[in-house]
Amino acid sequence: MNTAVVLYTSDLRVHDHPPLRAALSSSDRIVPLFVRDRAIADSGFAAPNRLAFLADCLADLDAALRERGGRLVLRSGDVVAEVCALVQEADADEVHMAAGVSAYARTREERLRQALEAQGRRLYTHDTVVTAVAPGAVVPSGSGADHFSVFTPYLRRWTELPQRAVAAAPRRVRVPEDIGSEELPRRAAVTGTSPGLARGGEHEARRLLADWLRSGITRYEDIHDDLAADATSRLSPHLHFGTLSPTEAVQRSAAVGGAGAEAFVRQLCWRDFHHQVLAARPGAATADYRTRHDHWRTGPAAEEELQAWKDGRTGYPVVDAAMRQLSHEGWVHNRGRLLVASFLAKSLYVDWRAGARHFLDLLVDGDVANNQLNWQWVAGTGTDTRPNRVLNPVRQGIRYDPDGRYVHRWVPELAGLPAPRVHEPWRLPGTERARYDYPPPLVELADALDRFRQARPGAAPGGVRVP
Repeated sequence: MNTAVVLYTSDLRVHDHPPLRAALSSSDRIVPLFVRDRAIADSGFAAPNRLAFLADCLADLDAALRERGGRLVLRSGDVVAEVCALVQEADADEVHMAAGVSAYARTREERLRQALEAQGRRLYTHDTVVTAVAPGAVVPSGSGADHFSVFTPYLRRWTELPQRAVAAAPRRVRVPEDIGSEELPRRAAVTGTSPGLARGGEHEARRLLADWLRSGITRYEDIHDDLAADATSRLSPHLHFGTLSPTEAVQRSAAVGGAGAEAFVRQLCWRDFHHQVLAARPGAATADYRTRHDHWRTGPAAEEELQAWKDGRTGYPVVDAAMRQLSHEGWVHNRGRLLVASFLAKSLYVDWRAGARHFLDLLVDGDVANNQLNWQWVAGTGTDTRPNRVLNPVRQGIRYDPDGRYVHRWVPELAGLPAPRVHEPWRLPGTERARYDYPPPLVELADALDRFRQARPGAAPGGVRVP
């Protein structure tokens, strides 16, 4: 009776799971395994919000496997050492897992491959588990480039590429009874989480997807940028943890049809785009993808402004609203992410890495590909073809929160102040302004724009766009 191990990483589901299906096809028994990676914990990447969400995901995955006669095996430590020990314990012939994208994940896979081969066993990696289209599956024609650096041509090729069929969840999973497991983590045991943190797990992911396809996606094109409407899918944490298959999300969304579905699928393509960039340029996790030779502000003043930005006390209401949503929920609207990133990197001219680090400290959907490369896109060091674009938080607030409802929700000290004045409270007469416990702006926007133009080489006045 042969046995295979299914090593779960960022793919915590039973529906549309190629490694699980392949292992079940090749072996009589399988061991579904998750290893709490000591290196990730030691790196600080295992932030409380993601640990709590992970606990939900593991509990839900274990329940789904038990419904099918199996269970999840949990171990902790070095992933390579733990997998190699388990394959000996279970006398397994092969290991199946999702292919990674980051430099760390790919190095870990290579270490595991070599260690298993030394034991006479094989590692199989599956490359359309974490993304709908595998990184490297499409490359620019005739240029010799190994990846797309501009989104629109990538979108065209991505759309044309046939996708694999969505795999059904298995009906039966047989796991050896004598394989021991650690106790699963509990969400309640994680401290320091955001009070409004969403629930994790595949069951919740599939419920959200069904609701989204039934009643949300058709309006997406029209109101996805409306901050107060909160008209986005909220599926990003589930895509990050793999409780939802991106392939299934793309195909079921496309089947709905219409402008809303098309716009949503485009966002899923952006996710794949960033993964293929990181796979080709792993150094972009920490270094400029396209350097602008910035000399970011440092010193006490910059540190104080960075802290005010983190606390949601910049004096710009829509920026502060988004930062407070991030703190409360461990999630923030995509338009809000763009606004706060532009404000930090371009209006305050603070290194994008400081902002990306804070996001990773809080975001439940924080992953290296999307977080770092979205920050680089906004900072102008990434794939944006207009690197000197500076978002004006007042104009953006009036445009995407015209009634001020988003600001009122997250900046209650400005409740009752109507739009558009709520987006410029410093313009109130002195006696009226004193009624609101709200700070003045950290920086005048005109001064910040002049500073940016002078500080960034090549950012001449005519080359800076301020939407």
